[in-house]
Order: sequence, then structure tokens, then C-alpha cells
Amino acid sequence: MEVQRLDFRVPSLSSLSRPLNRPQKAPILIFKSPFSLPRSIDAKSDSKSSLKSPQFKGFRCRGSFGRTDEDGVSGIEGRPTKKRLAVFVSGGGSNFRSVHEATLQGSVFGDVVVLVTNKPDCGGAEYARNNGIPVALYPKISSTPEGLSSVDLVDYLAKLEVNFILLAGYLKLLPVELVRAYPRCILNIHPSLLPAFGGKGFYGLKVHKAVIASGARYSGPTVHFVDEQYDTGRILAQRVVPVLATDTPEELASRVLHEEHKLYVEATSALCDGRITWREDGVPLIQSKENPDIYS
Repeated sequence: MEVQRLDFRVPSLSSLSRPLNRPQKAPILIFKSPFSLPRSIDAKSDSKSSLKSPQFKGFRCRGSFGRTDEDGVSGIEGRPTKKRLAVFVSGGGSNFRSVHEATLQGSVFGDVVVLVTNKPDCGGAEYARNNGIPVALYPKISSTPEGLSSVDLVDYLAKLEVNFILLAGYLKLLPVELVRAYPRCILNIHPSLLPAFGGKGFYGLKVHKAVIASGARYSGPTVHFVDEQYDTGRILAQRVVPVLATDTPEELASRVLHEEHKLYVEATSALCDGRITWREDGVPLIQSKENPDIYS
């Protein structure tokens, strides 16, 4: 597809990939239509080159535009390559922060290379800028030409060579183009035990109010793969949290959120390590890090 280049500057590739242990504010990347990408991160123009996807036990993530070869290692001395993560947020982004901190500590073998948000002033976006992570706006703001279109977003993430996408409190439905470009490569975390209390409109305290009102004795977070609907993708991991008789929605939310932070890091670690396999019936399983013969 032919794209028109606009004459403005964006961060170079070196700034996108600089070490994150030395926080440095990054700007919001706001692209005006028609979409233009940084010259420094253009895909290779060599017609013989190709963007290959990482190979995982049980499935191939064909839409990830990964930088690894089919064995999941880089071409430099056969060493594994960290996965490149895009995180989507709409609010404070506490799960985003947990995952980002885990990448810095080494418990998640990946790097957050971009933060995508529909609210550029939200806490998650501010945290990203303070930690040198570029912030991109999606979708376009209706009153201005700023932000990315659905097609622009897919192209932009491809140029950044993003392997996986993590939704961390992102309230917009992902465009079909993005979901189809990243099959089995997008995770979301939801604050209830899906399929209960999920779907459009179930987010934040609304979920916990509904759980308490139903009389359910248990709740907890769910990590699932993303499809073209709200909260209907295949469940990857869950954590049970008791609902106490005296719980307020805020109290239940606090306990569930505590488990969310741990569960999302564990699931993201498995994704980046290639420890997810798929049963013949389409159910994803996580291979234990300590014992490869055990799945959950």
C-alpha cells in the first residue's frame, strides 16, 4: 500500500529501543492522516527479505512480525531475542506497570516498546513517558485529525516489529484488522472469572458490584486471548479470590487487583518464553517453568 510521508520528526529507532533503566520522558506519538512512519524504522525494502514469526510449541504466531527465526532465536550467535511488547491502556495502568517492572527485573523476557492509549493524559501514558516508552494515540480523536486509524495502527506496530500485544485496562474494542494481524498473540486481563461478568460495559467497579449483587462466593482475574468481541477469547489463566460477606466493591476490587498483577506477569512470561501450547480442542495451556511435563 502506498503511503504519503509527512514532513515531521518522530523518535528514531535508537530512542525507541534505549535501555529503560534510565527513565527519560518520551513524547506522545501523534500521527496525522494520511499516516506516515519514521524513516528510521521502515521495514527492509529488499524484496528478498521477509518478516518471520516466532515459533511456539503447538502454534505459530503468524501475525506477530517478530524478529526471531522459526526456532525462536536470533541470527546472532543463536541467542534468544527478547520479545517486543505493545501495551494498551485507558487508565492508571497498574497492570502495565507490573509487567514493565517485570521486564526490567528479568522475570519477563521482553521489552515494552510502545504504549497505546485512547486517553493521552491517563496515568498509564504518563508512566510510559516518564520511563522513556513512546506513547501512541488510538483511535483518532473525533474532534481533531490526531491519532491513528485502524490500518495505521497495524502498520505502525509492524514497523516496530511488535511480537505481542497486552491489553491492560484498555476499554475500546480492538479493530478487526489488528486482531487478525496478531492471531493468538494478544492477551487481555479481566477482573472476573470469565465467562461470568464479562462483555461490553463490564469493567472497573461495575464488575465487582455485579459480582457482589449476584451472591457469588468467588471472583478473581482472568487472562485470556483476544478475539473480535469483548471478553470471549480463549481463557489462558485464572486466579480465585473469595468474596467475603462484608465486601464492598472497592474492597473486592483491591484484592482482585493484587492477584491481577501477579497473574498477568506470569502469563506474559509464559507467552514470551514460548511456554504456551494448544490442545486439539483449542484450549491454551501454560507449560510449567520448573517442570516441562506439567501444564496448567
